[in-house]
Amino acid sequence: MLVSLHVKNLALMEEAEVEFGAGLNILSGETGAGKSIIIGSINLALGEKVPREMLREQAEYALVELIFRVENEEQRKLLAEMDIFPENDEIIMSRKITASRSVGKINSETVSASCMKKAAALLIDIHGQHEHQSLLHKKKHLEILDEYGKEQLEGKKKVLKQRYQEYQSIKEEMQRALTEGEGRERELSFLEYEIQEIESANLVPGEDEELEISYRKMANHRKIMEAAGTAYEMTGGDGSATELIGRALRELQTVTGYDSSLEGMEGQLEEIDSLLNDFNRELSGYISGEEFDEETFSAAEKRLDEINHLKDKFGGSLEAVLQAKEERQLKYSRLKDYEEYMAGLETRLAKAEEALKKVSSEVSKIRKKYAKKLTKQIREALIDLNFLDVEFDMEFQETKDYTANGMDEAEFLISTNPGEPMKPLGRVASGGELSRIMLAIKTILAESDQIETLIFDEIDTGISGRTAQMVAEKMNVIGRNHQVICITHLPQIAAMADYHFLISKNVINNVTISNISLLDENESVTELGRMLGGVKITDKVMESAHEMKELARTVKKSQK
Repeated sequence: MLVSLHVKNLALMEEAEVEFGAGLNILSGETGAGKSIIIGSINLALGEKVPREMLREQAEYALVELIFRVENEEQRKLLAEMDIFPENDEIIMSRKITASRSVGKINSETVSASCMKKAAALLIDIHGQHEHQSLLHKKKHLEILDEYGKEQLEGKKKVLKQRYQEYQSIKEEMQRALTEGEGRERELSFLEYEIQEIESANLVPGEDEELEISYRKMANHRKIMEAAGTAYEMTGGDGSATELIGRALRELQTVTGYDSSLEGMEGQLEEIDSLLNDFNRELSGYISGEEFDEETFSAAEKRLDEINHLKDKFGGSLEAVLQAKEERQLKYSRLKDYEEYMAGLETRLAKAEEALKKVSSEVSKIRKKYAKKLTKQIREALIDLNFLDVEFDMEFQETKDYTANGMDEAEFLISTNPGEPMKPLGRVASGGELSRIMLAIKTILAESDQIETLIFDEIDTGISGRTAQMVAEKMNVIGRNHQVICITHLPQIAAMADYHFLISKNVINNVTISNISLLDENESVTELGRMLGGVKITDKVMESAHEMKELARTVKKSQK
């Protein structure tokens, strides 16, 4: 669960620290007090994009830090697969933001935003203010179903994606073949010319490198001979290094009998004399053995030109040229035996389609099985949320063509009045109804996913009265098995809080600052009074606030 949130220099928040508890955590406050900053800061810490305006005016940097306690073994296992390991059962996720960049860290180790998002998805589920609007799109309905049934669907969908890619690859190859077939004779002639051009060169792998070395040596033959000749003169003959070292050795030999310490140096000089004589003989042999042949040089130059021309034309290396020949030979064979090749493609396509159809059917069967379970659970949850005579189902249709997701097109259907036919969810549900439907779905997915922390940002949009009370009771039920953090403007929901936080806005030295504080029992009742009464909080309003709090206590006891 989310243990604490630390925010610094973010929008109206100068610095704030919140310690959340288990169960239902409620955040309330007047409009504009900064409630959205809390959700925004959590989103930032979890890898979302950073709007420039989020950085507090005049501040050098902003910081958001979240501490999670991880006790669920399944979560530990999934985090370990990402090389993330809790320390003392805790994971610290932070984001430091400056005007030019932001740095995300998990347990003090710098990570990418995508890594933070992936890790966060295992720990927390955030329902934003407008997320329920996504239920207006059919695509979202299938995503919800697949998420619900992922235990059986995940492996099958990987196979489905692979089969679809194989099928598409053969279709694309067939399309290319049809295009190639249109100018078949001309293409065959051109391919034959290019294959012959490469084959006639009789290329040998590595030949170009050997030729380059040989050519460079022949091109610089005169320079090499001049340098070798000069070196030979300096090391052999009159006045050379060999003569001088020989004389020096003879001089030493005349006096080593008088001083034994010179014997070592005499030995060294003998070795130098011997090495220099050996070098001189070797260099002499090299000079006498080296001959420049104009015909050989010309042939090497011509061969290099031929090889380099082919390299320039077919890919830049000898390996690329030989590869180009193989590709052209394959293409030539295809076009030469075009009818046979097309028949082979059609056979392969039929097999690929059969395999794709089979796995698509298997995926569809699993989806339909889970759809019955999911819609039944959603209907039960909706009844808890004051949809008294609701019917809820899922309708399947086949897509015109195969997709990476199979051939299923699915859509939620709903009827909220007795005797009324079920219609597509997106066409009949109001904003408030969509909000409650998404609450029901989130609750069910959280159970199957074992996500510990759920955050709801004004899930109560468009509801009031008895419905608000039932949403509050549902929130309390969810809070028994999950940590729930909820921003609300409804007193019925706030009254159910296990922990009630107030977000307030103050002006200090002409600077607006938002603060967040945990309310005690009496302060919570006072805040309920403000939520009930608005500007003028009368004794009657406070009496209603006390009554609402007492009613919430009674409900919480009955739901245990």
